[in-house]
Amino acid sequence: MRISKRRVFVSGCFDLLHSGHINFLESASKYGYLTVAVGSDKTITAIKGRAPVTREHERVAMVRAIRWVDHAFISSGDGELDFEGDLTLASPHLFIVNDDGDSPRKRQLCEDLSIDYKVLRRATPPGVPRISTTRLRESSTIPYRLDLAGRWLDQPFVSEMHAGPVVTVSLEPSHEFETRSGMGTSTRSAAQDLWGPRLPAGPPETSAKTLFCCENPPGNAYVSGSQDAIGLVYPGINRLDYAGKYWPETITSRCDEEYLRFVESYTTLIPLGPRDSIYDPVKTATLTKAGVQRLSKAAASCWKAIGDRDLTRYANAVQQSFNAQVALFPDMVTPEVKAAISRYPDALGFKLAGAGGGGYLVVIRKESTDDSIQLRVRRSDYQGYP
Repeated sequence: MRISKRRVFVSGCFDLLHSGHINFLESASKYGYLTVAVGSDKTITAIKGRAPVTREHERVAMVRAIRWVDHAFISSGDGELDFEGDLTLASPHLFIVNDDGDSPRKRQLCEDLSIDYKVLRRATPPGVPRISTTRLRESSTIPYRLDLAGRWLDQPFVSEMHAGPVVTVSLEPSHEFETRSGMGTSTRSAAQDLWGPRLPAGPPETSAKTLFCCENPPGNAYVSGSQDAIGLVYPGINRLDYAGKYWPETITSRCDEEYLRFVESYTTLIPLGPRDSIYDPVKTATLTKAGVQRLSKAAASCWKAIGDRDLTRYANAVQQSFNAQVALFPDMVTPEVKAAISRYPDALGFKLAGAGGGGYLVVIRKESTDDSIQLRVRRSDYQGYP
């Protein structure tokens, strides 16, 4: 039963409609009269980097058929805020997103329009497995990669100034991470082109080197860092020690449950929205040996803090790594990123996933909140979803 007749507005792609969509719309409808803005084919292709499986007119027709929906239409704009003009015209009381649809730009838009903003944690009915459009489309168990500290040291133009480690975590694909978000999505796509929906059996170093070569064929103007390939293929938490070359001199892994649970318990992700297609933090880099030394030291401290399971030192090391990154690459932090960071004054530490400019804000905290995504670290015996 709906608790009011307030006007409620939601937006989304709704490609390959599934139980997660239905549950979200049912939950949103309890707050009032529900209007749904459905992303156009053009918008989805631009944001996702692929065309939708189901075309826009069929998607909006299916959304209209859901009994919880009072009104649905195709968004008139494009980009992340493709619904902006429609939202202004509709003038709802409340705008609702799920946890992976939250972004600073949406929050700011609602604040500018004096519309209440609410984040619903994604959930499914009891007994129904969590599902996403990506899982339906690809049925892929290829993991994602998150760097916790030392980002940029996997590039020779950084680590040749001073050697140091990068600390990465391999994540189960329990969440549909955005492209261009710092989660190793381009390398993950290369892995799927190479192997299909499963990582190959065999030594992880062999697979990681194969993936690295596949993503960086001869003639590439830019060589992607090897931490992406290694972070995807190696399970658990890994330390990769670089010294002026593309491949690390050593790879050290931690897969014991105590370490994995420690990282899972205190590390959450906040969606920021994908970075701009022309984003390039390297063009304004201010590289110094002392700056790279600070980055290296912070990453080494992060690895040790995880080994000791010391939350205070872990949070401080992640924060120091981020501070060192931004000192070297100032454009990692955009105005939107600054606005997101300001919303978490109680965070023990934070950084940006990948090269920044958007994607996800990594927040170290004692407890998760409704607007955050909890990590699921890939175990060494990971077999994927049934």
